[in-house]
Amino acid sequence: MSDLPVYRCVIVDDDEIDRLTTLMYARKYPFLDIVGVFGSATEASAALQQMQVDVLLSDIDMPDVSGLEFRARMMQVPVCIFVTAYPDYAAESFELEAFDFLVKPIKPERFAYAMQRVQHYFEMKRKAELFEYSLGSESTVFIKDGHQQIKLNLHDIVYLEALKDYTRIVTTTRKYSVLSSIGNLLLEKAFQSFLRIHRSYAVQRHYIERITPQEVHIGSYTLPVGRSFKNTLANLK
Repeated sequence: MSDLPVYRCVIVDDDEIDRLTTLMYARKYPFLDIVGVFGSATEASAALQQMQVDVLLSDIDMPDVSGLEFRARMMQVPVCIFVTAYPDYAAESFELEAFDFLVKPIKPERFAYAMQRVQHYFEMKRKAELFEYSLGSESTVFIKDGHQQIKLNLHDIVYLEALKDYTRIVTTTRKYSVLSSIGNLLLEKAFQSFLRIHRSYAVQRHYIERITPQEVHIGSYTLPVGRSFKNTLANLK
């Protein structure tokens, strides 16, 4: 089984032949997981309320709800590629942050180019957002981004925030993300000065300015206190 990232894709087109043609092309790319094929934006809207989608391949000229209206409602989908017989819609589509604009009939080489750009986009997005980490001395952490390593002083880290399998590291100047859960990170010797205040947050003790039953104030940040962590904070001197 391949360990390459797979991105969830939805296809919307009211013309059955065009819909099947787009589906045929999309199936050639293993990094696309086709999770829905719909004949109208109305059908697709209902489905997208229930699932997260990474790539939208949509016609524009459709009854009831046009592809442009549909995109305006679904701006949370990072990649939207319009597939239409009407090139005049191009300017309006890019105002809605369209990733690409394909004119019917689809040409294989043009579709391939669009897919190459999609894959490259997600690869760059992952590199920009997800950092690997390695520990240096007891007072520093090295954040690795591609071939570049960034040395952070542990005393400059204000708090940690859980993001599923990743942890956001918030320093006095900027934010990073590392490929480690907050629980695993807090097991490291270098992070023993951090205090867990919530399932999703751990703070650097020396930055704490004020504690209330519901919140911890650290500089310009106000973070919630989890119910199971209230006793720990109550005993904090």
